Amino acid sequence: MYNYNQSSFSHPYTPGSLSMRRGQYFNYVVPSGWRVVEDGQFAVVLFSPDNAALTIMVGNSGLPANYNPWQFVYEKLLAMQPYELRIGQPRPAQPIAGCTVAYEFDYIYSFNGIPCRGIAKCNVAYSYNMCTMVMTCAASHESQWANYASWLPQIAGQVTATNGAAFGIQGIMAQNIEISLAEGQRLREYREWSERTWEEVNRQRSQSVDRQNFQFRENLGNVSTWTNPYGYANVELPTSHNYFWMNRQGQIYGTNDPSENPNIGSTQEWARMNRYQP
Repeated sequence: MYNYNQSSFSHPYTPGSLSMRRGQYFNYVVPSGWRVVEDGQFAVVLFSPDNAALTIMVGNSGLPANYNPWQFVYEKLLAMQPYELRIGQPRPAQPIAGCTVAYEFDYIYSFNGIPCRGIAKCNVAYSYNMCTMVMTCAASHESQWANYASWLPQIAGQVTATNGAAFGIQGIMAQNIEISLAEGQRLREYREWSERTWEEVNRQRSQSVDRQNFQFRENLGNVSTWTNPYGYANVELPTSHNYFWMNRQGQIYGTNDPSENPNIGSTQEWARMNRYQP
């Protein structure tokens, strides 16, 4: 843990005070004033107050043991939809707790026309013929990177998994999706509008934000969302299979063969799952 004495810093880009946040799956450090944009099973995302800097921790388990760390970092950074993303050559780095090796990458990109720069680290933990990969990264507008480079990557790496389901380590499992959207303050000049008009405007806005957050979470976590055929909560599953079936005990069977039916030769009842569309 890093202990910064807030009184010893006068520059606006220095971290100041830090707080430990305890989520359902991870413990992580939040600099004073920063926002937690995502805190889920696969990722933790923080943004600076001016949206000019960020940190990301994202991981997946069940990957092939020979999966390329550079490719993993590239795919995760690409989920942010940057422009002209360029990643440098890997260099050995100190892995986070629970991982055996790590590689660090410098990268540059453009977002909304603003040049940005950062450092990403891919941590790898091997198990049999599979592995778990965890990317931690820190980035900011290029004009500000010199002020963040000495400390922000260290903050990004201060993430500890506290739940066995983190990164999907326990395998394919059901997960309740809870999306909480804060409703913005209604502008005073629109108060003469009828309540019915306001409800319709707010409904369309919430649906648009919901779809954007839903797609961002799926891309970042490398998962897809499926409906539960027995009427319970939707399920997030890895993208390793194109078709899934579920029985009444909650067990899930994945396949890439559209003609395969686990009911054939089975004493259990299997129902086919459908992709969820927000």
